[in-house]
Amino acid sequence: MQVGSTLIVGAGIGGLTAAIALRRQGIPVEIIERDPNWTAYGVGIIQQLNVIRAMGQLDMLDAYLAKACGFDRTTLFVGPGGQKEAQFDTPRLAGPDYPSNAGIRRVDLQQVLAERATDLGAKVRLGLTVSAMNDDGAGVDVTFSDGSTGRFDVVIGADGVFSQIRGMIRPDVPRPRYTGQWVWRYNLPKPADHDGIHVFAGPCNAGLVPIADDLMYMFLLSQEPEGMVLPVEGSARAMRERARMAPPQIAALLEQITNDAAVVARPLEVVFVEGDWHKGRVVMIGDAIHAATPHLAQGAGMAIEDCLVLVEELVKADTTEDAFRAYRTRRLPRVKFIAENSIRIGDMQMGKVPPFDVGALNGQTIGLMAQPI
Repeated sequence: MQVGSTLIVGAGIGGLTAAIALRRQGIPVEIIERDPNWTAYGVGIIQQLNVIRAMGQLDMLDAYLAKACGFDRTTLFVGPGGQKEAQFDTPRLAGPDYPSNAGIRRVDLQQVLAERATDLGAKVRLGLTVSAMNDDGAGVDVTFSDGSTGRFDVVIGADGVFSQIRGMIRPDVPRPRYTGQWVWRYNLPKPADHDGIHVFAGPCNAGLVPIADDLMYMFLLSQEPEGMVLPVEGSARAMRERARMAPPQIAALLEQITNDAAVVARPLEVVFVEGDWHKGRVVMIGDAIHAATPHLAQGAGMAIEDCLVLVEELVKADTTEDAFRAYRTRRLPRVKFIAENSIRIGDMQMGKVPPFDVGALNGQTIGLMAQPI
């Protein structure tokens, strides 16, 4: 199928990756982004083995890893004493010369993706939203918030958990729900001997993730009442207070959490779209359809994989309808597994479900992510 002009709504990880994949096929791309400053949210992000493979497929692995910290090893610690329970290396899906996983600052990831997308010819417009869409079957006429208009063969909603596009094409989908947990993140100096991800399970659920040779971030999970508002002033103290009964490896770092403005904390909100992920020539990717919690560290990974699969199907299908249905069929088992089990881990941490073997679940996840998409 010949795909002409494509509009991507949202210039985050998913939207930029979709633009790169489309432009590599020679498909014209325009991206709009609500945020006029194009701010990268958060401090750092874990990119697991399937993301490393995907970056290789997009021919941008070297540029990506130049900004990241690669590693193979994951170490699990349990209890208030922080006893080591397991340590393992994951497979190198991009080949023996590349690490299995990576940590990267979100601002650096956005920069790498944005530079590649624009170098390939994608056009980015900031401070815009969609005011109206009219799909006549042959194309989509779009009116933007500044009054300008455009006509596109395909519109891709990559605008996150509170997606405007989802509300326009699937108004029947329930609003995102709050799980009961918050995640807190803070950048810290990385010791030279810190090797890979360190995950700490109960009663303080936390982790340490390298994102540069000399930098890592700490994450903490806490149970909070719905509607809690966190003022910037005092947020460093609030994060320290959430590390109750912290293992010594985490406790030793808490006094370094002092800068209120450097604390990044947010409630965990999830949504999963049952049924169609498209309507006519408008389709959704990433958190707009399957926003999960970070417990399996696969939110960005699932969005990136969505983009690769969607573009593959668009190129080989006879119609957009065929492409969108094939895309959902291929993606559904993986994204549903991640969404359901990420939430299940959080529910266990909050005592909502009986305890289960998270290590075994992580092993199952790694095995699934190693499979072709």
